Amino acid sequence: MNRYLHTMVRITDPEKSRAFYEALGMEFRRDMDIVRDGEREATNYFFGYPGQDEELELTLNHDGRSYEIGTGYGHIAIGVDDLDATLAALKEQGIEPEREPYRIREGGSRLCFVRDPDSYRVEIIERS
Repeated sequence: MNRYLHTMVRITDPEKSRAFYEALGMEFRRDMDIVRDGEREATNYFFGYPGQDEELELTLNHDGRSYEIGTGYGHIAIGVDDLDATLAALKEQGIEPEREPYRIREGGSRLCFVRDPDSYRVEIIERS
């Protein structure tokens, strides 16, 4: 049986990224160093929601290079019970939505987009 496991994105500041994703309600699960030829090449940080197996893998490469998100990346989508409370938690870190929460269609869920510390777009959808 096939199943979805995780998505990986590259990061530049693990502490800022951890604070951001924890403010979205994710839990830090573990980290894992990638070692090649005795040298620590990268560190993977895994996050997920309680009760769910699927994970977000954040990878910090230790060679100092920077990254461009590129035109193929869209966004990560997160479902939350209380959009206003989530945005308040992010605001405490200085993170504001790209625009005020809105609905795509009448009667639909409220949503908005924010950017994580590495400028990845994250769609936050309030589950009704």
